[in-house]
Amino acid sequence: MKNFYIRLLMIFVLFFSLKISAQNSYVNQHKPFATELSQEFGIPISVILSIAYMETGGGTSSACKVLNNHFGMTGKNDINNSRFKSFTDSKASYRAFCEWVAKKKFYQNLKGSQNHNDWFVAIASSGYSTKPAEWKQKLNLVMKKIGL
Repeated sequence: MKNFYIRLLMIFVLFFSLKISAQNSYVNQHKPFATELSQEFGIPISVILSIAYMETGGGTSSACKVLNNHFGMTGKNDINNSRFKSFTDSKASYRAFCEWVAKKKFYQNLKGSQNHNDWFVAIASSGYSTKPAEWKQKLNLVMKKIGL
């Protein structure tokens, strides 16, 4: 019986270490380009990556895998009948999101600010989210979860 509990504990530890590894993998894969975009657009890396991570479930969503859509952006796609826009690659999706943000009224006031809460509120209130308060709360949890 003791061996059973030890094996169960080992499986439990392995499962969570693989989950943490997958979280880090998504962030590590996209962080270099998010850093470039952050410098170019003045949007904090933490904002870009936490929104992308949440919208894709850490890179596991079908919109991410099939359409290269990391931000849940809607629009035309030639791949399937979903309402989500398709992109040639993940970089195009990340850039499209930053360009969308840069066109919003709040952008000039927040550009260069590292206050992620202000960014979350402004983005959510601009129509990106249908439930701004809940969305902001989830993003703050995601930031903590992935260490941003």
